[in-house]
Amino acid sequence: MNPSTLRVGERVMLIDGKDRRYLISLREGASFHTHAGIVNHDDLIGATEGDVIAGSTGRNFLVLRPTLGDVVLKMPRGAQVIYPKDLGAILMSADIGPGMRILEAGVGSGALSMTILRAGALVKGYEIREDFAERAKENVYAMLGTDVPYDVEIRDVTLGIEETDLDRILLDMPEPWKVVEHAETSLRPGGIFLAYLPTINQTQLLRETLARHAFGLCETVEVLRRTWHIENRSVRPDHRMVAHTGFLTTARRLVRHLDEDVSPSQ
Repeated sequence: MNPSTLRVGERVMLIDGKDRRYLISLREGASFHTHAGIVNHDDLIGATEGDVIAGSTGRNFLVLRPTLGDVVLKMPRGAQVIYPKDLGAILMSADIGPGMRILEAGVGSGALSMTILRAGALVKGYEIREDFAERAKENVYAMLGTDVPYDVEIRDVTLGIEETDLDRILLDMPEPWKVVEHAETSLRPGGIFLAYLPTINQTQLLRETLARHAFGLCETVEVLRRTWHIENRSVRPDHRMVAHTGFLTTARRLVRHLDEDVSPSQ
């Protein structure tokens, strides 16, 4: 079958003339209702991605398969998701790659989970809230299928980490400094610790804790995203932008710090 042909069971994104976006899953005989009209799923099934489909009122809808960013912003959520602009930065800052063993604590609605799974990593999740864990698994499986290497436990990461020789530890939780001591023994030397935090006060506490343990090359960044309006001769930044959402702090697990005395004992 042509890879651009839309099939039953797929998620698709409908975009109307005012750039409003709707995420739906295609089902035979179903219909999607908006104030701009009704779109029959049967008109979408077998259509070509990128085509324009008319609704019941004659208004047109562009139909595309959603990107990962589209899904993250539109999927059902229990917890606040990490924005796509930060998800991309996390992939690079934590250097996520195929086959890596990742511990993610605070899985929330699954946005970060599906991002690192798409990069080919193996994900073990710790989550203290069962409803968040179930929602995360539902979102991940809906996006990637049920055969992805994803396992979530109802567990408090501040009480300890069972896994050892982890390649990466990624935290989206209010008090990641309580995990640093556990991360020191669970991360392999050279592994990367990353925490996502909303305030600089929390970030400062984390950095102070990292400095007291076997971590180095610490860095904290925030990502600001600004789009532009470009239409004929009207060229300017858009009036709204996604500015601060959170601070990303990374550190490398070391065997010893550079300033430690490594000379042979006398």
